[in-house]
Amino acid sequence: MTFSRSARGAVFAVIASVASGMLPGPALAQGAPAARAAEPLPAVTMPDFSALVERYGPAVVNVEVVERPQAAGRGGPDADDPLNDFFRRFGIPNQGGQPRNPQPAHGTGSGFIVSPDGYILTNAHVVSSAETVTVRLTDRREFLAKVVGQDERTDVAVIKIDAQNLPVVRIGDPRQLKPGQWVVAIGSPFNFDNTATAGIVSATARSLPSDNYVPFIQTDVAVNPGNSGGPLFNTRGEVVGINSQIFSQTGSYMGLSFAIPIDIAVNVENQIIKTGHVVRGRIGVEIQDVNAAFAESFGLGRPRGALVSRVEAGGPAEKAGIKPGDVILGVNGQNIDHYGELSLLISNMRPGSDARLSVWRDRRAQDLSVRIAVVSEEGEKVAASGRGGAGPSSGQAERLGLRVHVMSAEERQQAATDGTLVVENVSGPAAAAGVQVGDIILGVNGKAVRSTQELVTAAKTAGKTVALLIQRQEQQIFVPLRLN
Repeated sequence: MTFSRSARGAVFAVIASVASGMLPGPALAQGAPAARAAEPLPAVTMPDFSALVERYGPAVVNVEVVERPQAAGRGGPDADDPLNDFFRRFGIPNQGGQPRNPQPAHGTGSGFIVSPDGYILTNAHVVSSAETVTVRLTDRREFLAKVVGQDERTDVAVIKIDAQNLPVVRIGDPRQLKPGQWVVAIGSPFNFDNTATAGIVSATARSLPSDNYVPFIQTDVAVNPGNSGGPLFNTRGEVVGINSQIFSQTGSYMGLSFAIPIDIAVNVENQIIKTGHVVRGRIGVEIQDVNAAFAESFGLGRPRGALVSRVEAGGPAEKAGIKPGDVILGVNGQNIDHYGELSLLISNMRPGSDARLSVWRDRRAQDLSVRIAVVSEEGEKVAASGRGGAGPSSGQAERLGLRVHVMSAEERQQAATDGTLVVENVSGPAAAAGVQVGDIILGVNGKAVRSTQELVTAAKTAGKTVALLIQRQEQQIFVPLRLN
């Protein structure tokens, strides 16, 4: 018998242990105390999804789209697929040029039947530019579909085919999902109908850039172009989400997939079928997440809540007394951990109703009541009014790494700003935090600053972190500065 070098070493170690009486057997026989082993976790067995796919696969459909000619000709290898819009959201470049004679583009997506008489859920971006929509079932029957309605904010669309006694899916509760649980996607990636892929839930309530209305389910299920609009199932065969987005630097799956929770989609579906459009609430604020630096700046015990960076002039929030720098911690007794949860709660409230907000201000919590308004689908713009400032025309807050000057009335009007201090130069903490020349300083740690003296004073009295409120072009954001 021969052994490798590592094997010979292991055998030698065992022989040496036996010779010296150090093996566990003899030690226990002599009454020596044994270390108690940790209780093992239940064994994980690989699931079999064949019964799920067999039963509910027939309710998943292929959605083929012919786009209007004016929407075609975007160029690039993936330009004819509706998911291309979402690749661009994540910075995927659009390769290729504009064709000289643009033709109607063809796209492929997925959907699933939610009623026996032909109502189907899919993604809004799959059908948003459609001239014709064709639905193909697993038995190869094809139907022309009508787009009943779509909601771009949640990326949910309802389409309808003229058929009866169709197979349908079961709807589940996405709130019961936990990271680590198995899930299954069925769809038409690259036009391969009824393709099943599986993975686990990676995270829940995931906020994505420009998607404040959806707390996404993140999975590692393989989702590719053509999967958009298809269902995400739990292991009980219930639909818990609609596969909507991927993060990719190549245009294809890279391990990060995102699904719209089905309860949000069903709410949109019910409103579209009943009224033809979606009504949602708003209070007129721009918000961002609270990180550790912000939490320290505002005296919060840990990062939580939604940080108000801008308040619409004359809007519900301003009337309720909400100010930039407030951190909204809860709505009607329901805690807000991530900022996206606030958008979802408010949007689902009936316009005209009142909401009780728990607001963190000046290092203590207080309650405010706000009247919910209706979202304008044309979009809201925050009106800004110019106000004069006092103090020197320029100054430097060395501790922050900022040099600023007071804007003239003409500059404020041109910038459409409520602020008075514009950044001339950045260094130190401000440069490290990404503050840029031309940014307009509006406040420090929730307090408005309107003069260079107020800025210098705020810098001197600040702790180790500073939440700097700035206006950059048309946006207001808080930037965390860590000071020496």
